[in-house]
Amino acid sequence: MEALIQTIVKPLVDHPDQIAVVQKEEPSKVIYHLTVHPADVGKVIGKNGRIAKAIRTVVYAASSDSKKRIYLNLM
Repeated sequence: MEALIQTIVKPLVDHPDQIAVVQKEEPSKVIYHLTVHPADVGKVIGKNGRIAKAIRTVVYAASSDSKKRIYLNLM
């Protein structure tokens, strides 16, 4: 899943080497923390959060076979 998130975000940012995805697993959910360069935060979020919502939609769809709830946080 981390590779999928990086593959989606890499073409959007100017500093692809500073993309970091950290996974935190809990009993009922898995949380992915996406961190990008401060100058690229707006590009990943998009106008009114549209790009962030689209990224979350793809990640949630890819993990639909998992029994745990998936969360993606942008930092």
